[in-house]
Amino acid sequence: MTHIPPPAEELRLLDAELWQLDARRAQLLTRRAWLVASLHSVRPVRPALPPAAPRPEASAPRVQNVLLLLGGLLLTIAAIAFTLVSWGHLGIAGRALVLGTVTLAVLAAPVPLLRRRLRSTAESVAGLGLALTVLDAYALHETALPGTDGTGYAAVAAAGLAALWAAYGRGLGALRLPLPAGLVAAQLPLILWADAAGADPYGVATAMLVTAGLDAVLAFGVAAGAVRVTVTAGAYGLGGWGVLTAGWLSWTATGPSAAARAAALLAFAAVIALVAAARLPERAVATGTAIAGGLLLVAAGGGPLRVLLSAGWAVPVHLALGVALCGAVRAPRLPGPVREGLLRASAAVQALALLWAVPLVAVTLPGPLGWAERPWSGGLPDARAAVAVHIPWPPYAGQALLVLVAVAGVLAAVAVRHETWRPQARTGALLLTWAIFLSLPAVLELPYTAALSLVGGVTVAAAFLPTPWLALATSLHLAFLSLATQSATLTVLSALTALGATASRRPRFTPVAAPAALGYATALACATGAAADWQPSHTALLVLCVPVAAALAAGRLGASPATLPVEAAGTAAAVLVLGLAVTDPPMLATVLAACGVIAAGTAARPGRRRAGYAAAVLFLLATWVRLAAWEITTPEAYTLPVAVPALLVGAWRRHRDPLTASWTAYGPGLAAALLPSLAAAWNDPEWTRPLLLGAAALLVTLLGARHRLRAPLVLGGSVLVLDALHELAPYLVQVADALPRWVPPALAGVLLLAVGATYERRIRDVRHVREVLGRMN
Repeated sequence: MTHIPPPAEELRLLDAELWQLDARRAQLLTRRAWLVASLHSVRPVRPALPPAAPRPEASAPRVQNVLLLLGGLLLTIAAIAFTLVSWGHLGIAGRALVLGTVTLAVLAAPVPLLRRRLRSTAESVAGLGLALTVLDAYALHETALPGTDGTGYAAVAAAGLAALWAAYGRGLGALRLPLPAGLVAAQLPLILWADAAGADPYGVATAMLVTAGLDAVLAFGVAAGAVRVTVTAGAYGLGGWGVLTAGWLSWTATGPSAAARAAALLAFAAVIALVAAARLPERAVATGTAIAGGLLLVAAGGGPLRVLLSAGWAVPVHLALGVALCGAVRAPRLPGPVREGLLRASAAVQALALLWAVPLVAVTLPGPLGWAERPWSGGLPDARAAVAVHIPWPPYAGQALLVLVAVAGVLAAVAVRHETWRPQARTGALLLTWAIFLSLPAVLELPYTAALSLVGGVTVAAAFLPTPWLALATSLHLAFLSLATQSATLTVLSALTALGATASRRPRFTPVAAPAALGYATALACATGAAADWQPSHTALLVLCVPVAAALAAGRLGASPATLPVEAAGTAAAVLVLGLAVTDPPMLATVLAACGVIAAGTAARPGRRRAGYAAAVLFLLATWVRLAAWEITTPEAYTLPVAVPALLVGAWRRHRDPLTASWTAYGPGLAAALLPSLAAAWNDPEWTRPLLLGAAALLVTLLGARHRLRAPLVLGGSVLVLDALHELAPYLVQVADALPRWVPPALAGVLLLAVGATYERRIRDVRHVREVLGRMN
């Protein structure tokens, strides 16, 4: 059998093993510290790297180009200075000889440079030569043709220089500068000729557009490169400037002739854009150019008609032309980008027209909200007065309504013919149709009852559409519109309540229709009370039917998605009920109790157990309000209705779960029952409340001691002691007055000495235990 040593021997062995472990640990720690110090003292030596060579910041070709560019610029500046400053010191022969010789020499210099493959230098010298030809043209005008018109001579000179530079570039095919420079010069002749001939803005715009058209033709005839970039930039630049000029002329035209001339310019620009779009290879660029062409066609057609028609018809006319673009898309052999661009241009025109019609909708839809400030004031001549309560009526309302009808028709046609855009087009057409019917009574100035009937019909029709939110928005518009008269309000709210209840039977509409029906029922109850001249507190009883109906409906819905909206609507109605009854305490107590019953019934449903807390709070508030209405000031009347149910709930919880702490089970109830009474007892000069409170606290303390419960024992004992101190306070004061002044300090000193002696004794006991353990080792 295993030998078991005596306890003293076993303890000695354990101490010996522990001492050996401590010694080994100290040895290992010392070795570790030495190794760490050795590693920190040895630092790796990195080999020295040779210094990096300086890196050039610019490449050799870039330096070369910069030098050549600067050289060419300096020579050009010198030539200009010679021409403008030193020209007068020479005679006619000298001037011609010097300038001609220098120009020819410079223009010929690129030939040998190209043979030696100095292309960049040749380009720089050629640029200097082109600048000298400009100076030659200026010098020719100043010496030989001083009396000619400057603008006309500039036009001729620009044409001549353009031809000369183009020929020079063609002769020296290796140079890239002369030909683009000639094309740049070619942008000026037509514009300068028009100005020299005294042309009006129409002529100047024509010259710009013709030049842009020639650039576009040339752009499609050359390969990609600097030449094509130059003519493309010229086409877009001059074309855009010409279009802006033509558009300004069309906008400011006051007569048919001026408008027709501007329209011709816009049509010409549109033709250029559409032809270019048909030949552009890039689809995105071609589509954008076609969009511009389509918009220009609309502007060209709408300008003259705008002048001929009265004010307010400009937008409908342009809209009609924009819609006509959709028909032009069906033209045969029309490229895809052009067709797409025309469609987008038509869509842009329709969008701008809708933006112009927005004020009509912005006034019609929220306009009836103004009746909330002055309901049942009556006296309405027509539907427009009912809508424009606090918002001014917009101008050209009839034309705006026509715009809405036209765009809605286009969207309906798109929804029928195109499957790709069918959902979006159908939604847009539906929204526009809805706005049309709501705006129609005010635009036509129909009678007020006719407007209510029409909007009511729209509401009923919207209730059968797939989207319930449209019906809800229409019903809100109708409800606010009916606030003008009392009879209309009661009739409309009754109809809307019935309509919401009927529509809520459809599962898809229930989450929206059911809360809406409850909301309109609440409004109907308030309106009925106001019509009967009831007090708000009496109207609250009628409104209370709505939370009851909401609780019953939520119970039938179960786990439906509509349950939460219905409960929210019922809760909102209950809050309104409390607000109506707040000025009448007895009625408020009744309403609180009724709401507590509704909450208790809701708490009986699975998943709504937390409503029981709300029910308890409502019942408690009902009790307190009733007591306050009876002018009862005794605090126990308010605390016992809280304490007794809390103690019963705590006892039930302890019965279900015996491990529940007494503070959790009985603490809230006991605190609610004892502490307010204790506070009242300290200020009560009578003896009845302190006696009863002391008896209750004694009973609670005994029960806590009997069942070994901490919460009743602590709370009951504390209240009992404090209550007893309250009763003995006068006598204690008398005793304190009778004692000498030295007694309280003496008692405090004795207490401190006793505490110090106790502390010292405990320290001595701890030392004695440590010494005993040491002797055991």
